[in-house]
Amino acid sequence: MRTSSLTVLLWSCMLHAIHMMSAEKRTIKHSHSERITGSSENDGKTLHRNKRGWMWNQFFLLEEYTGPDTQYVGKLHTDQDKGDGNLKYILTGDGAGSLFIIDENTGDIHAAKKLDREEKSLYVLRAKAIDRKTGRQVEPESEFIIKIHDINDNEPKFTKDMYTASIPEMAGVGTSVIQVTATDADDANYGNSAKVVYSILQGQPYFSVDPETGIIKTALPDMSRENREQYQVVIQAKDMGGQMGGLSGTTTVNITLTDVNDNPPRFPQSTYQFSSPESASPGTPLGRIKANDPDVGENAEIEYSISNGDGSDMFDIATDKDTQEGIITVKKHLDFENKMLYTLRVDAINTHPDPRFIQLGPFKDTALVKISVEDVDEPPVFSRPWYLIEVDEDVKEGSIIGQVEAQDPDITKNAIKYSVDRHTDLDRIFNIYSGNGSLFISKPLDREETPWHNITVIATEINNPKQTSQIPVFIRILDINDHAPEFARYYETFVCENAKAGQLIQTVSAVDKDEPPRGHKFFFELVPEFALHPNFSIVDNKDNTAGIMTRRNGYSRNKMSTYLLPIIIFDNDYPIQSSTGTLTIRVCACDSRGNMQSCNAEALLLPAGLSTGALVAILLCIIILLVLVVLFTTLKRQRKKEPLIISKDDVRDNIVTYNDEGGGEEDTQAFDIGALRNPEAREESKMRRDVIPETIFQVRRTAPLWENIDVQDFIHRRLKENDLDPAAPPYDSLATYAYEGNDSIANSLSSLESLTTEGNQDYDYLSDWGPRFKKLADMYGGEDSDRD
Repeated sequence: MRTSSLTVLLWSCMLHAIHMMSAEKRTIKHSHSERITGSSENDGKTLHRNKRGWMWNQFFLLEEYTGPDTQYVGKLHTDQDKGDGNLKYILTGDGAGSLFIIDENTGDIHAAKKLDREEKSLYVLRAKAIDRKTGRQVEPESEFIIKIHDINDNEPKFTKDMYTASIPEMAGVGTSVIQVTATDADDANYGNSAKVVYSILQGQPYFSVDPETGIIKTALPDMSRENREQYQVVIQAKDMGGQMGGLSGTTTVNITLTDVNDNPPRFPQSTYQFSSPESASPGTPLGRIKANDPDVGENAEIEYSISNGDGSDMFDIATDKDTQEGIITVKKHLDFENKMLYTLRVDAINTHPDPRFIQLGPFKDTALVKISVEDVDEPPVFSRPWYLIEVDEDVKEGSIIGQVEAQDPDITKNAIKYSVDRHTDLDRIFNIYSGNGSLFISKPLDREETPWHNITVIATEINNPKQTSQIPVFIRILDINDHAPEFARYYETFVCENAKAGQLIQTVSAVDKDEPPRGHKFFFELVPEFALHPNFSIVDNKDNTAGIMTRRNGYSRNKMSTYLLPIIIFDNDYPIQSSTGTLTIRVCACDSRGNMQSCNAEALLLPAGLSTGALVAILLCIIILLVLVVLFTTLKRQRKKEPLIISKDDVRDNIVTYNDEGGGEEDTQAFDIGALRNPEAREESKMRRDVIPETIFQVRRTAPLWENIDVQDFIHRRLKENDLDPAAPPYDSLATYAYEGNDSIANSLSSLESLTTEGNQDYDYLSDWGPRFKKLADMYGGEDSDRD
């Protein structure tokens, strides 16, 4: 097989001849088939080497070509091409036919469009030559690469359009703030198109930027936030290493100085003046002071305190956390007459000092606060917060029991008058002298009724009645032994008929309304006339009780059913009080154990232990049961008298309602044939009430006519029966049960008659009779009225 060669000519743009000269060194050179003969040291054979017809390198095209014609890439050619047009050149691969077009006859390759390296920097193409007649390849297919030559057509772009950064104030020179970054889409490996250099356009002399890294740093020392807080820095990024002709882009960096506690608080003035009325209550705010601190946040938080002064115990200061002000308040009650002016020394100090700035001085300030007290017309003041007065309950009316005292605290010392608040002394037991405040008694006292009296005394300035004060006065009534002791309760005492001598039948005790300071002590004795009572005796137990003892064996109810035993009770207070109480002792029958069974004849009729209340309850129950029985019997009798025919559905009631041809449907006084069909009423034998019959006739039983539905026949038989009955009443039953016969002009309206007919009757003519028969027309006018 004979080897042929293919020549590819690449032409460059005239504007880049220098680059293309270097490119020609990388293109295919003319190649010929060569035979290389050599000898081998090993076998001495002759070697043959055939050079390929395709020799390829990388080829370059300029991007963004803007010439009038398409950019010429190169030419494909093979030594098999005789110029007779028998060969056809074909180009395939990236962009073949669209970006790169080949002239299949000449093999010239052109770039049909403007190329952008940033979109695609490398194209791989394949070329081959085909014989048009045979269709076979005269050269084997081979690849070649076209690289897009970069030009500086992209400016640097920052990753952000705007940066935000912050740095503490007072930072040293060279403190890093933030780093900005810009990128260039050009080829960084070819020339300086993508080499970016940073510079600062705005923000000097406060900040600087590193030209290679883009790190922004502080350029001035001790920048104060209080002087300026916000800075706007403009950074430029320029390619081509910053040289002229390079493209550039910019970004903005907003830098904020954050606060540090580098300023102490300062009062705007050294002295403050306030005033307060002496009537101000503790906790009343008097005014506010504020120390200025240019710092913000917690660096500006201030704590106020009173460090010295003659009013440090009378006033207080607190910090308002929202406004950072010091609020001065009253701590104790003020008295103009005692002190008119106070001086305070107030300190303001930062609560969060920064150790880095301690050397700048103490972070606190001091100011003087002067507070003047204003005089106020004050109400009278009593000498005590309350008064306690003790008085005997037997004190005489008009006696002075105590005194209250009040005075005007003002310098004027106005006169005072006193009075008793009658809402606290409704009975007007106490009174007071208005001039000196002496209390005296107006009515008698009784400790047993009211041991304590709580009244209110009012003091009023005479010159200014609006200025008043009140004071409670507690009056304790002291006890006097003015009540005699008495039995503690009513005693029901009994003695058994079979009692033995010396037997205890009752223990009595006493009470006394008085309250002696050493407690009660009572003594019990029999009345002197009964000191030697033959039946009973009393024994004082020395513990405010006494026992009643029997003095003989056996007692008889028949001889003496009740004994009266008078007992004298003494107390031991001064003056000694005594009273006589009579103990009633009944004689009762008892069992062997001494339990009472009965005490009189009336009790013998009743069960033991049955009280009067129980008997009353039993009687009430019996009466209620009797009333219930009577009511039940009465109701039962009333039920027996009810009529036999009460159903509204009975057919005989329809005769009463609808078979009366006299007054129409509005006549409600028609006869009730149900009375005729009552067997009991028909068979009842009735005697004449006005005539005494001579002969008592035997009552005749008639046939059961009530089952006959023929009313005419029924009435005639009933009439005949009454005519033949001498005991029938004098009035004729025809007056009540009249019958008009069958010769009525209008046909019967009763539904009973329809039972004898074989078909349904037509009642439509009822609608023509007028409104009086409308109800009947509605009931019988329909087709199914009879069936319904």
